[in-house]
Amino acid sequence: MTTTTLPETGFLSQASDALRRVLVAQAHEIALGDGEVVFEQGDMGDALFAILEGRLEFSILSRDGRKLALDMMGPGAVFGEIALFDPGPRTATVTAASPARVCRVRNADVLAEIRNDPDLSADMIRLAGQRMRWMSRQLIEQVFLPMPSRLARKLLYLTADPGGGPAELHLSQAELAEFVGATREAVSKTLGMWKRAGVIAATRGGVVIRDRAALQVLADPDLV
Repeated sequence: MTTTTLPETGFLSQASDALRRVLVAQAHEIALGDGEVVFEQGDMGDALFAILEGRLEFSILSRDGRKLALDMMGPGAVFGEIALFDPGPRTATVTAASPARVCRVRNADVLAEIRNDPDLSADMIRLAGQRMRWMSRQLIEQVFLPMPSRLARKLLYLTADPGGGPAELHLSQAELAEFVGATREAVSKTLGMWKRAGVIAATRGGVVIRDRAALQVLADPDLV
């Protein structure tokens, strides 16, 4: 029998022993291929997930069918908690952006454990609070920040903790446009200017961050 090994990163790095015990004892591991969908926006939510390996993309579709990418999560992230507090349709589509492994635990099992262990309840409240702050920040950026600042912030976020060297992001210009709610042409023009300034370098199907400090300045419109 294979025992699930939980990563010591992301949300799980500060998770209680109660949550880790539930994920190890009751969760079912799922292997995902690149591009495989975990669940789609509108599906009924019935489980909580934790990412063990790989990266998952979170996105939504507008009424006119336009895709907006919301986030990219890696090992240690926990998602699907909204269905615990408000059972109903999933609010986003989750897709593997690389080969990945997740563990899934049914909502009924999590709720049964919450009734017995207050530490697990505190985990869920903290996770919900983090998600609400993140959603509020995304809304503020989308409404009030110009596209170049949103793009700079997204590049910084998606390449966090690069280890001191150039950070490479394997997303196309069209995919980056989905993350900032802009056209591919607008993103391409902005990246071209940053490339000429030495802030980034373009690769086949991606971007390399050359000057992170300069990108941090571009991320704050008050400093430009």
